[in-house]
Amino acid sequence: MIHSMTAFARRDIKVECGSAAWELRSVNQRYLETYIRLPEQFRSLEPVIRERLRARLIRGKVECSLLFELSSYQQSKLVLNEELANQLIRTANWIKKISGEGEINPLEILRWHGVISAQEQNLNVICTHLLKELEFALDDFVLNREIEGKMLKIMIEQRLDAIFQEIQQVRRQMPEILKWQRERLLTKLEEAEIQIDNNRLEQELIILAQHIDVAEELDRLETHVKETHNILKKEYAVGRRLDFMMQEFNREANTLASKSINSQVTNSAIELKVLIEQMREQIQNIE
Repeated sequence: MIHSMTAFARRDIKVECGSAAWELRSVNQRYLETYIRLPEQFRSLEPVIRERLRARLIRGKVECSLLFELSSYQQSKLVLNEELANQLIRTANWIKKISGEGEINPLEILRWHGVISAQEQNLNVICTHLLKELEFALDDFVLNREIEGKMLKIMIEQRLDAIFQEIQQVRRQMPEILKWQRERLLTKLEEAEIQIDNNRLEQELIILAQHIDVAEELDRLETHVKETHNILKKEYAVGRRLDFMMQEFNREANTLASKSINSQVTNSAIELKVLIEQMREQIQNIE
């Protein structure tokens, strides 16, 4: 299955103490590069997240971000240490009774270290929930890469079909081109009033035909078309294989252009290079 390296996914999460969201985005990259952005209290999750990304993805520059926001209620909620507060009140009353002076100030009791504190959430429970939701976010992310990959596959197959048509067109033209080149050579010899024996003439014509013959290049181009179709059917990551095939396509197209003595063949060679470049640009996005 073809997968694109370009994708985005977001997973919104409700937790007891507020809200969170996973965001995943990626662009093409030769290897897998992961960038993880987490709130400070969840920094310990980074190794686990990185491992899960590497288990699901092969190539691409991937950014994984966790957005986390406490609810206003949780931000303002305080916890009273009643036992400590009672101890302080009893002690203050005892001192007042012994000394016979002084007043108990409730605010002073509250300022005592440990009497009140912001409510601490159970991070282990929250982390477990967040990691579970990360898997769902990764499912969506991989699915989006797959959908984009299907579109890339269709585009590449269309270009392969167009390349095959150009190959067949050049094949149909070659007998006429060889005939035209033979007549052209004979005409030049006649105009120059050069007489050569038939055996020598045939040898020259054979050498000329071999020089402009592109049958091997066309055969190899057809083979590359078939092999690329086969690669697109593979179940594993094929981006690097496809990139290599584009190099092979370009090599044959360049040779075809260099052997061309006919404007139609030249035009076909140019069209082949355009189609190959269009495929190459899109293949850069395939995992």
